[in-house]
Amino acid sequence: FYKDFEYAALQRHLKILDQVAVDVRQTPTGVVVDFLKTGVPDKLRRRLDVGDFGTPVAQITTVPQGENTRLTIEARGLWEQSVYQSDTQLVVDIKPLKEDPNKLTQGSQGYRGEKLSFNFQNVEVRAALQAIADISGLNIITSDSVAGNLTLRLKEVPWDQALDVILQAKGLDMRKNGSVIWIAPKEELLTKEKLELEQRAQIADLEPLKSEIFQLNYQKAEAFKTVFGLDSADPKMRILSKRGSAIIEPRTNQLFVTDIASKLDDVRRLIAKTDIATKQVLIEARIVEASDTFTRNLGAKLGFADMRTIRGGDSGYQIGNSNTRVAIGGNLTGIGQTTGQVKVTDNSFDNTQFINLPAAAINGAQAGSLAVSLFSSAANRFLNLELSALEEDGAGKIISSPRVVTADKAVALIEQGIELPYQVATSSGATSIQFRKANLRLEVTPQITPDGNVVIDVDVNKDSVGQETRSGFAIDTKHVKTQVMVDNGGTVVLGGIYQQTERSTTDKVPLLGDVPVLGYLFRSNSKTNDKTELLVFITPKIVAERVSTAR
Repeated sequence: FYKDFEYAALQRHLKILDQVAVDVRQTPTGVVVDFLKTGVPDKLRRRLDVGDFGTPVAQITTVPQGENTRLTIEARGLWEQSVYQSDTQLVVDIKPLKEDPNKLTQGSQGYRGEKLSFNFQNVEVRAALQAIADISGLNIITSDSVAGNLTLRLKEVPWDQALDVILQAKGLDMRKNGSVIWIAPKEELLTKEKLELEQRAQIADLEPLKSEIFQLNYQKAEAFKTVFGLDSADPKMRILSKRGSAIIEPRTNQLFVTDIASKLDDVRRLIAKTDIATKQVLIEARIVEASDTFTRNLGAKLGFADMRTIRGGDSGYQIGNSNTRVAIGGNLTGIGQTTGQVKVTDNSFDNTQFINLPAAAINGAQAGSLAVSLFSSAANRFLNLELSALEEDGAGKIISSPRVVTADKAVALIEQGIELPYQVATSSGATSIQFRKANLRLEVTPQITPDGNVVIDVDVNKDSVGQETRSGFAIDTKHVKTQVMVDNGGTVVLGGIYQQTERSTTDKVPLLGDVPVLGYLFRSNSKTNDKTELLVFITPKIVAERVSTAR
């Protein structure tokens, strides 16, 4: 309220005398008005924020400049300004630039007339209109009720804008027909147009009715119930007159319309614009799954065998000069076999191993190995070493490319896959079998824009069978749902998932496995580096012609 009061006070203060000189100039950010040799009250020397008034004007600042007063108007967006003096009031008119079908220059934005300057001091309105008619070359017809005088000062303003200013200042309006403009008070024009409408309505009540059959090719006849407003109780929603009627025949897709001739023409034009073939769009999705795997396993076996008991001699090693001996083996069974406590069997060799950390198999493939044995000249003591290694390097790519054709703004769905059973518990405590889909699914809704692009609501789902559980198989899901705008025939990446797994595992004998170089004999290493990437592409193509039926 406080800002409204100040804004109104500022407007009242802009009433000036005829002898006050005013300098108006437009800047890139607004309009500056200098009142020469004019003062301003202290209460109006401030900045007003008027951005909430819904106009291009953001701020108005009034400050003294020596003997002068400066009014600065800051505007935003696209706008145009005009300044005119009406009697003792200076009006600064700032309007947003927009399309107006009632402007003199049709199909353009703003005013395009030749710029001119006016300085009318208490002249008749008819004389001002005649001056504009002479400059524009238009034929202006003025109603007899147009009267009064006008004080107007315009500088470098298009003539069509000057005409609007005069009409607004005197409460007038105009109607344009070709190069002829009829100008009259607004009330007079509205009254005349109202009488014309009433006369047309009376003529329509007396005009004979005609019937016509309209054959629809692409639209369903039922849809025209809404178009004609047949189901609406509001007469404003009806295209037909109050005497008109329409019968819809769904079987033949025809409309039987009875009404006056002008309404039948309206129906004919409406059907010609709406009963057209809907454009179709071919949508192709491409789901690319790429994988790169690398695995390396290194391992070793180390063992010692003392065969002197079997081949003659004393096994083990004497401790000092005593009769006590010590034997070495991979386990108790191996020591027992070395010392003769246990009978030697076919698997006795496994019991001689101190270290048994071979390279693990990968996907069923066994590791390659190299064995070395160091033994005495009597071949009754052996130090055995086996080194094993296995490396796997793989790359793969899976490309899924579902495609579907659908009409503009119509939902399309295509899917292919399997249904997997799984167990669920019922309310009675028993179990039942249900099924879940694991499939490739593409659901799209295209919308063709006026400039030839395609806006797509797309939902892509790529499921695969996962691990088996006690209840059934798990489902690995890859899903993307979004809305994008794509050029006709262009390709866009909807999204992607990149996943990298690095894993390093070491199995070792404590302390010994950490010894440099020799530690490899006492440990097993496994290194894995897996990379997977998922990319989803979409390509829409507007089908120029009808899709032909394959023969």
